[in-house]
Amino acid sequence: MVGSRVKQYFINLGIKKTMIDQFLGNYFVDAGYAGVELYKTPTGHRVVIYAEYPGRLIGRGGSVIRKLTTIFQTRFGLENVNITVSPVPDPDLNARVVAYRIVRALEKEIPYRRVMMAMLKRIMDAGALGAEIVISGKLRGERATYEKMRTGKIYKAGDLVDYIVDRAVAKTLLKPGIFGVEVIIVKPSIPLPDQVEIKALKPEELQSLLQPAKESGVEATGEGGASEGK
Repeated sequence: MVGSRVKQYFINLGIKKTMIDQFLGNYFVDAGYAGVELYKTPTGHRVVIYAEYPGRLIGRGGSVIRKLTTIFQTRFGLENVNITVSPVPDPDLNARVVAYRIVRALEKEIPYRRVMMAMLKRIMDAGALGAEIVISGKLRGERATYEKMRTGKIYKAGDLVDYIVDRAVAKTLLKPGIFGVEVIIVKPSIPLPDQVEIKALKPEELQSLLQPAKESGVEATGEGGASEGK
């Protein structure tokens, strides 16, 4: 019984976090909303919101924060809410921030190919290992299609995806119809399994490696081969 209650507690907390994330993502596109963290404290709930432009989420004199506090308490059932707004550490490496940038550019009627190439360049200049952008909708006519651009290494399967791949989806309503944007960014966070680094050996390290070979009767030649000692 205790285990089931604990499991249900974390399920409900995850559902609330997902609902809050969708709500903030729908209403704060212009603020560059990037994500939210929800914590249960002994005195209530703590909500940490990440955005590219934190000032737009705070509002003049904290007016937006006060409205969000009321919404979180009445709509989502959070108690004694404490809201913190923080800037995104690397906005060019955050898939959701980049997706919302593309959405805002499409709403300004900037050609989608130009937007995709510019965003890919910004992502790679920020140090990403790879990036992929997909825009779908009525791009060139009445029939819906999609355009995909990618650069660098893209990982879509395996345990590694959970650690270094950031994916986000955004949508916007334009004159031709609804356009969808998908952004995948491979972050430079941990060494990759297929990454090989050649280490230069010092002379004393090379001698220590060759010493066991000499003791066993194998002598290295000048051309990198070996000849047996007599």
